[in-house]
Amino acid sequence: MPDIKLDNQPFDLAFHPSYPLVYTSLLTGEIKAFKYADEADGSTGEPSHEPEEVWSARPTKKCMRSLMVQSDGTRVWGCGKAGGIHSAVNRIASCFGNLLATGDDDGLIKLWDQRQKETVREYNHHWEYISDFVFLDDKKQLVSTSGDGTVSVIDVRSNSTTPFAVSDDQEDELLSIVTIKGGAKHVVGTQLGVLSVFERQKGWQDSVDRILGHPASVEAMVALTDDIVATGSEDGMIRVMQVHPNKFLGVIATHGDFPIERMRIDRNSKWLGSVSHDDTLKLTDVSDLFEESDNEEDDDEKNRDNNDGDDAASQTTEKAGADESGEDSDSDSDAEMTGAEGGDGEVDEDGDTAMEDTQDDSDSDSDAAEDRKAARKAAQRQKRKGREKERKAGGIDGKGLLIPKEDKRKKESQGSGGFFDDL
Repeated sequence: MPDIKLDNQPFDLAFHPSYPLVYTSLLTGEIKAFKYADEADGSTGEPSHEPEEVWSARPTKKCMRSLMVQSDGTRVWGCGKAGGIHSAVNRIASCFGNLLATGDDDGLIKLWDQRQKETVREYNHHWEYISDFVFLDDKKQLVSTSGDGTVSVIDVRSNSTTPFAVSDDQEDELLSIVTIKGGAKHVVGTQLGVLSVFERQKGWQDSVDRILGHPASVEAMVALTDDIVATGSEDGMIRVMQVHPNKFLGVIATHGDFPIERMRIDRNSKWLGSVSHDDTLKLTDVSDLFEESDNEEDDDEKNRDNNDGDDAASQTTEKAGADESGEDSDSDSDAEMTGAEGGDGEVDEDGDTAMEDTQDDSDSDSDAAEDRKAARKAAQRQKRKGREKERKAGGIDGKGLLIPKEDKRKKESQGSGGFFDDL
């Protein structure tokens, strides 16, 4: 969306809660309203029209420092420098119902009822300017940051003018504050560019974390999601970062080298508005940023799931191989140990020693078989020699003597004839 060029330096801005209207307050005491395109053109994807000025007023001739649109959108509240002995009002915030809160350059916090002109209560525990407010609706507590380096918490329901809690001196000017994590944590921007994180459950005495990285002071902050904030710095850069876990996401807009005064988000969390000393009101579309971030997170989760699956499969395979090798090594070790322990020839339940003894017996049997085989061969040779002698000598008689061959044949021929001789 094109930048909105202004005639003078702007100090604050505020969005209407129901319509696409943005208000800005100027150095000259003017308050101007601009209508912007709430939806994009379906064919081009660009805003359907450029911002146009629809209303203007000048309640004072002095600087209008802060703006607030009432929750129902029926009133616009502005504050700044006035004449007389009163100090300039630096910040305004809505509490609940008709109750408003203001903080001035001297650190004085005042509670106002819209239905009466006099203040309800005043708190003077700060001694430097009030830089920012947030209201905790669940506890009806007003949290303020100050240039004196402290954060204070006021229970607006109590009639006491003593604050509910005051932090230790953070040794730096506190310029901005934003609520994250559903109200459980608060991020405070400082003059040195450090983001201090306070956690409600641990009290307000001191911060629980300090996030470094901004090269210049953090003048303004806006919560874009429950854990992502946009920061506006003195160097004119609008940065986006995630808090707990801490991650710098990038620079989404710039006002050149001019310090950023204030930032706000519209009712649909689509347009991030910012004003700077360059006399410009800039509207930055942040909806696409988070769509891309969601897709990247989904891709990262899928990649992590795939990697986890591959790692699990690899680990299972390695474990199975280790188990098999372990079983083999265990069985080998058991055999070696059993063989070593079973040297006395006893047989255990697994039969490892018996297997070793059987191996020894088989070795003895093979030696005996070879001896028997050699003996059989020798006997066969001896038998063959005997048959040869029989053939040559004619046989052996009943006394074991050799019979001459001719005598054997003669004896055989003189015996009872054959079968036909008996007929």
